Amino acid sequence: MTTTTEPRTEAPEPRPSDLSVRELARWAWRQLTSMRTALLLLLLTALAAVPGSVIPQEGVDSLKTSRWQDAHPTLTPIYERLGLFDVYSSPWFSAIYLLLMISLVGCIIPRLGVYWRALRAAPPAAPRRLDRLPAHAAYSSDESPARVLERARGVLKGRRYRLADPVEGGDAVSAEKGHLREAGNLLFHLALLFVLAGFAWGSLYGYKGGAIIVVGDGFSNNLTSYDDFAPGRLFDPDVMEPFTFTVDDFAAEWLLAGPRAGMARKFEAPLTYRAEPGAEEQTYDLRVNHPLSIGGTDIFLIGHGYAPVITVTDGDGNVAYSGPTVFLPTDGRTFRSFGVVKAANASPTQIGLQGELYPTYGFTQDTGPFSQFGDALDPFVSMTVWEGDLGLADGTPQSVYAMNTAKMTMLEKDDGAPFRVDLRPGESVDLPDGLGTVSFDGLERWTRVQISRQPGIQLALGGVIAALIGLLGSLFVRPRRIWVRARETDDGTLVEVGGLDRTEGGDPAEEVAAIVAALRGDGPDRPAADETGEERDA
Repeated sequence: MTTTTEPRTEAPEPRPSDLSVRELARWAWRQLTSMRTALLLLLLTALAAVPGSVIPQEGVDSLKTSRWQDAHPTLTPIYERLGLFDVYSSPWFSAIYLLLMISLVGCIIPRLGVYWRALRAAPPAAPRRLDRLPAHAAYSSDESPARVLERARGVLKGRRYRLADPVEGGDAVSAEKGHLREAGNLLFHLALLFVLAGFAWGSLYGYKGGAIIVVGDGFSNNLTSYDDFAPGRLFDPDVMEPFTFTVDDFAAEWLLAGPRAGMARKFEAPLTYRAEPGAEEQTYDLRVNHPLSIGGTDIFLIGHGYAPVITVTDGDGNVAYSGPTVFLPTDGRTFRSFGVVKAANASPTQIGLQGELYPTYGFTQDTGPFSQFGDALDPFVSMTVWEGDLGLADGTPQSVYAMNTAKMTMLEKDDGAPFRVDLRPGESVDLPDGLGTVSFDGLERWTRVQISRQPGIQLALGGVIAALIGLLGSLFVRPRRIWVRARETDDGTLVEVGGLDRTEGGDPAEEVAAIVAALRGDGPDRPAADETGEERDA
């Protein structure tokens, strides 16, 4: 009778589809809270933030965003659908952000327990064969083993090692140090949580807005004073500090020579402000990267430009429009700027002008008009003139920096060329058909300020500092274990020292050599073996 034995087949590993709901949830949690997933989500968060630094963001500069949208009509609907004009508030970025926080929490909490148990545990007992450790040294001494071990404890304590409790009758001392490395690693990851929580807190309860203010004008911190305003989802208007300020002046220093000639080097906008109604008036020189802080709100200087003072007189001789008009720079180096003038009160028909300002006018046959310099050395405006309906009465919102010419007609010369208003300060020109006159009365400066309240910024800053401290600890602290054994032999007391570095790339040989030198001291000892463990003649 013969028996046959069928080959044994191992059971296949269970797939997620084979698991119960509870087991599947546990498996998904293990995957999400693994360090590999946390690192992947951290990388994904960094990649997701790239569009926010490349594409203009509505919450940072709505004017720049609208101009980008006008220049890219094909991409704009796609980007809007993907939320790329407000990346940090988009659902997909929030989902990555939330998953990263959950993953970090799931990684850190179990490791805290492991670290606490390791911190309380005694250093492990000495291995039987110290000569098999990566670093090993031995020598013979005439001192008793107890005396050698007592001296070893003192040497190791002096080198900031944590010692195991002495065992009665034991022949070895166990010591270790470097637990701060894991503490630094944990601190780094905990600090990342604080940074993420700080930014999340600020994005939920804070706000950010911008306003363009002509020199001499004031600003009151209420919603109607902002040109653009981006509140957090849980923003409460009652938290807005009731401050007011006036831009007293604006000064810029321009480079006159060198490869960067023509560029501005320094900007400064002196302010007069009150922290609250009835408070004492104070002054502050607002500069780039030197914001004014009032309570929990910061005021930043982020831009500047020119506002030509234009006066439009209609055909009846009445002033239909007068005042400084903000022109937006189209060239950040020469401050060539574009702007519009809307004389909606003109009679018998509304008048609109649009064109460019050249702070330092230049002209060539090849390039036409251009600005040679950013400073206003020879300001010049050149605008086309339109008549008709500005479209303001139909209630459709319009930007003050653009003009709807759908129901308007551009004025032309007798030869059919566009009629242009070309003026320097103090000059004026009569419009055709008795429509009135346009004069260029002077040039003012404007500043663009960003006002933001980020309640979690201190928490995020503290997290960044803690993360740097933790990173330094995890990079430069080296966890090591040292064992010293002393036992009687026929030639006296054999002292062995072994070391183990618990990180890759570490070399504890120097540490072992230093401990051996400290142990031998001035006592009557003689070498019995080199660091490779081979015997040498006494």
